[in-house]
Amino acid sequence: MISLGIDPGTASLGYGFVREHEDGSLEEMDHGVIITKPNAPMPQRLQHIHLELLKLIDKFRPDRAAVEELFFARNVSTALTVAQARGVVLLTLNMADLTIAEYKPNVIKRSVCSDGSADKAQMKQMVSVWLGLDSVPRPDDAADALAVAITDLHSYRLRDIGLA
Repeated sequence: MISLGIDPGTASLGYGFVREHEDGSLEEMDHGVIITKPNAPMPQRLQHIHLELLKLIDKFRPDRAAVEELFFARNVSTALTVAQARGVVLLTLNMADLTIAEYKPNVIKRSVCSDGSADKAQMKQMVSVWLGLDSVPRPDDAADALAVAITDLHSYRLRDIGLA
């Protein structure tokens, strides 16, 4: 089972592909960010996200996908642009016929760290532990996306055995 995790954003969108093996172990297949040009008009930035995401889906052929839900902080304009990116991501994933799950940030933190209020450093460290990596994944958006994929695979396994 391969899950594509997405940490949405318009400037930098994190992605991570994680494979779950039959024995329950997890393997990082790829992670990174899709960067858009800051001075480009928003429609072009969103199109770039769409096209790059399609290329990644075609390359890694995930079985499912998961997206971090939007967390409204103080900056409403940032939240609005992230919401636009989320919309493009959800449309792209749906067009690729992927099963899509969405997870709140505290659910992701609880799944990866057993603590819904874990900080960034704890999250990155636990992502590297879950995936058996020698170092924490970088950049932060990609590490967050890997955490989303890990959460999705944990949640899927629990649903599959009737515990969720």
